[in-house]
Amino acid sequence: MSESISSSPRAEAVRATLAAVRGEFTGTPDRAALARIAALLEALAQRPELFPRDTFPPPAESEGVGASTRYRLNPEDGDADIALYLNSINPGKTTVPHNHDTWAVIVAIEGNEVNRLYRRTDDGRDPARAQLVLDHEFTVRPGQSIQFLAQDIHSIHVGGTRPTLHFHLYGRPLETLTGRVGFDLATGAVTNYNATQMKPSQVVA
Repeated sequence: MSESISSSPRAEAVRATLAAVRGEFTGTPDRAALARIAALLEALAQRPELFPRDTFPPPAESEGVGASTRYRLNPEDGDADIALYLNSINPGKTTVPHNHDTWAVIVAIEGNEVNRLYRRTDDGRDPARAQLVLDHEFTVRPGQSIQFLAQDIHSIHVGGTRPTLHFHLYGRPLETLTGRVGFDLATGAVTNYNATQMKPSQVVA
């Protein structure tokens, strides 16, 4: 018999964590609030028994190098609230630089993910073109989280030999974001990231 949403220890832990997250800010969180939110998620990541690989498996090898699976952990909150996902990514994954169009906090249960952080050097007046320069790199790993404001730009690069298992918390569900854009470093072209890069989430309560 499957666990019900109301009685599952995992669902209860997720609800308690998200309630604490909501208590950390009003309106839009600043970087200090995002750091406090990351600490709350890092505490949840210290309970890996709630997020076993048989419930949250990585993509099958047949899906190819760098395949990813994203699980929505709070589907009962719908589209009008913060959204917590658990991502599993196979080694070899890379993305184009992109923003999120909302704040984001990334925390690792297991596995490493290199994030490259970029700065825009153009004036932003042309919505179809942008110029970026690499600012720095940061590796998300257990105990080392990263946070983003809505217009921060990053790309991800997963190496090694093991899939990741990382929390991704967003101010709004990814599926609802309309201003999320990707950047082509070679040409400067700006594209709709969700339309060109994102596949649907799975739901696991």
